[in-house]
Amino acid sequence: MGIDMALYDGRPNDGRRTRPRMLHLSSPGEALTIALARHTDPAHHRLGRIDPYGDTLFNEQDAGAAFEEATALLARCTTEEQRAAVRDLRNLLANCTAIPGSWLAFHGD
Repeated sequence: MGIDMALYDGRPNDGRRTRPRMLHLSSPGEALTIALARHTDPAHHRLGRIDPYGDTLFNEQDAGAAFEEATALLARCTTEEQRAAVRDLRNLLANCTAIPGSWLAFHGD
């Protein structure tokens, strides 16, 4: 079980004729799923909203707010695999925040 992350230059699946362009795809595997499950609370964290079994979308405002959560999550990771996955997450959150109109999609198993 793993979560794939894809950064798009527009909202994916918004029903428009032109599809948004994928800017980056990352597949950190199970390490991100484990880190999120162990260290986030859905009631208090944006990162806790990421569904490991479905799709979750963050716009650039969500990504900006979640960046600090990812920084705190990085400090709580217990393995190098988890730290690498969360560093990748942080990079995509930062890119999403910096690109106006972009969306970060999380695709669970």
